[in-house]
Amino acid sequence: MIPHENSAAVSRGLRETFGVTVCEDIRPMPSGLSSDLVFRIVVRGSSFMLWIMTRIDEVNDPARRFTCMLAAAEAGLAPHVWYAGIEDGICITDFVDALPFPVTEALVRMPRLLRMLHALPPFPKSLNYVTANKPIQRFRAAKILLKAETEEVFTRYAQLSAVYPHNESDMVSCHNDLRPQNILFDGRRVWLVDWKAAMMNDRYFDLAIAANFLVTSDTEERTYLQEYFGQPPDEYQLARFFLMRQVLHMLSAAIFLLLGSWGRPINMKNKLPSFQDFHQRLWMGAVNLADSDEKTAYGRVHWQQLLQNMRQARFDDALRIVSDRHACPEVGRRLLPIAP
Repeated sequence: MIPHENSAAVSRGLRETFGVTVCEDIRPMPSGLSSDLVFRIVVRGSSFMLWIMTRIDEVNDPARRFTCMLAAAEAGLAPHVWYAGIEDGICITDFVDALPFPVTEALVRMPRLLRMLHALPPFPKSLNYVTANKPIQRFRAAKILLKAETEEVFTRYAQLSAVYPHNESDMVSCHNDLRPQNILFDGRRVWLVDWKAAMMNDRYFDLAIAANFLVTSDTEERTYLQEYFGQPPDEYQLARFFLMRQVLHMLSAAIFLLLGSWGRPINMKNKLPSFQDFHQRLWMGAVNLADSDEKTAYGRVHWQQLLQNMRQARFDDALRIVSDRHACPEVGRRLLPIAP
């Protein structure tokens, strides 16, 4: 079950951690879109999670990943780490017997958890938004969707890119991949797993990802942000949050439409669920994003939500509020590359 090329490293990790070289039981676990191999193992009668990184490169860097994971585990945000083999990309952690996480409870608990995460000492490395922008530009060049609609969105996205600021005070330790599979609830505590994307990033990035699954109304948005900031959000915080949500819509639409369509034009006549319904199904584990059709549907869901939001008066209001706050000459840095 464990690939031959990883067996020696796994045996070494088991021996150094538990004094054994084989497990009493091993079962594969779903890993979603991750390239990792994930197993539930039993050693000396107790269950653990075994993670095997099958790709090690600059993006999939075990040194950065395990550094972030160990810091989060020490803070009680991630399961206890028993072994982290940087050279081989092998990791053994506590196993979390996950239960359904009610959205109403997650709406309050997740922003509190993110506040704790973002208060950790700085993680290594920062997200390079120039690199992150590459799939967006590839998506535009692929001409997958209607030209007029695509150009409308990119015109608005350029306006967003021109005003969204790079604030050092908002660059914090982030998880950056808060999909439901990476949020485990044991009935008492919430745990974050799979730290391969963790690094320094704008705090609103994590907030926006989790909000896809938890925030469905203006009232819930205010509750969510109040739990994070510890007080009712002001208009600037609401505007920053709204604009970052559009960044996530754009990035998600680009990535999943490219993956699902293989660069071919998409049949837009296929019935599409609402943004809220799709994410509710994702939260419940009822969607398999390894399927090409589901990837395409997920990209379209984000695209339609992005198009709808950019046509709202709130989009212009958010641009104005953020632009006015950073109009002074000493605040000139921008977080996002402006699309050509």
